[in-house]
Amino acid sequence: MNTTLIIMAAGIGSRFGEGIKQLAQMGPNGEIIMDYSIHDAKEAGFNKVVFIIRKDIFKEFEEIIGNRIKEQIDVEYVFQELDDLPEGFEVPEGRTKPWGTGQAVLCCKDVVKEPFVIINADDYYGKEAFVKLHDFLVSGEDLGREFTMGMGGFILKNTLSDNGTVTRGVSVVDENGLLSQVHETTGIEMGEDGQIKCDSEEVQEWISPEDKVSMNMWAGYPEFLDFLAEDFKDFLANVEEGDLKSEYLLPNIVDKLLKEERANVKVLETQDRWFGVTYKEDKETVQDAFRELIADGVYAEMLWE
Repeated sequence: MNTTLIIMAAGIGSRFGEGIKQLAQMGPNGEIIMDYSIHDAKEAGFNKVVFIIRKDIFKEFEEIIGNRIKEQIDVEYVFQELDDLPEGFEVPEGRTKPWGTGQAVLCCKDVVKEPFVIINADDYYGKEAFVKLHDFLVSGEDLGREFTMGMGGFILKNTLSDNGTVTRGVSVVDENGLLSQVHETTGIEMGEDGQIKCDSEEVQEWISPEDKVSMNMWAGYPEFLDFLAEDFKDFLANVEEGDLKSEYLLPNIVDKLLKEERANVKVLETQDRWFGVTYKEDKETVQDAFRELIADGVYAEMLWE
């Protein structure tokens, strides 16, 4: 069965400082985080990658990774643009920010016709989740609702940054391993007392270091993309006048489907440690982490030999 890796790489990366953070060199031979994700996905059985990028970074993106990766796996590009809206909708005057991860994935609708996994370009996920999500997709397991989905379930304490707060989809998982709620939560950090702090008063009441979180690593089937095409229209129709920052976000979309009892999402736990470049100061930490993984034999020093 063909399976596709969708990589969301259209983010500007403003907190990372100058340059495009998704293209920052992290490995010993100029590898970027995406190299390792694509390597792990290919090893797990995925045979195509779709890059979601902006048109203005296409040339640099192709030079830094696209031309190299096309020797390893089938590659396609789609473009997330602010004005790529359904008929009847226009960009509100003054809005400069794209519409979020839901719109990004919707851009893939015409090129992804097979089961897929979605990831962020600037996150390292580890090998375990790719294997579990690929095996889940090809198993054809029916979870009994309109939409069957999977989620890489990372342990919250394994996904924190030493250099600032993070945003995570903090998840509630039922006794059957299914996602029952996901709360997109900002301002998450570990307090000096070993307790998690966050911006949400509701989530703060129960959040713990062992909770499962979404790192925007979702598994799904093409019918989910069909749903996004209609649901995005509903989202746009409900954006209040003058609101220039509302985003159509995957965790919120999945949470809506859960509340409507239209989706079941299997949470596939991974013990792997996440790392990424949310902040410029994270770069050295990530480079050290890859050096350690190479020293431990997880990756060859020449990744694509």
